Amino acid sequence: MIFSRDQMAAQAAALRAGGRRVVFTNGVFDILHVGHVRYLQAARALGDALLVGVNADDSVRRLKGPTRPLNPEDERAEVLAALACVDGVCVFGEDTPETLIRAVRPDVHAKGGDYAGPDALPETPLVRALGGEVVILPLTEGRSTTRLLERIEREAPGTGH
Repeated sequence: MIFSRDQMAAQAAALRAGGRRVVFTNGVFDILHVGHVRYLQAARALGDALLVGVNADDSVRRLKGPTRPLNPEDERAEVLAALACVDGVCVFGEDTPETLIRAVRPDVHAKGGDYAGPDALPETPLVRALGGEVVILPLTEGRSTTRLLERIEREAPGTGH
């Protein structure tokens, strides 16, 4: 299900009121690949519900450059929402997820192993102040959207991909 920020906050509150453990993660999720799916499944296993924040297109351009994202935010959100391990998706326009985290108040904030550890994340103090924990999950070796795009360019130069 795709939520607004307020809807996601209400969903998280209802889940917690029912005694369920809420896990939150966020990212660009531009070209969904097996690394993303395994990561999301592992995040979901940390609790009873997985809520996902997806960077809006403008945010992605600021973070990754003018040629990204390849897929628009509404489509990236729709693909994620279709996964069985994802209980809700919200597109957010900020470069970091703090505003959405403040609204959702997750029990667990999961991030991928491309971060050195919880203390490397700017949102860690907020998550902890809200009573949550930060968990770093391992990446699937050799799987990333950036590597996939580099491979496409290497194997099909001049195609613009």
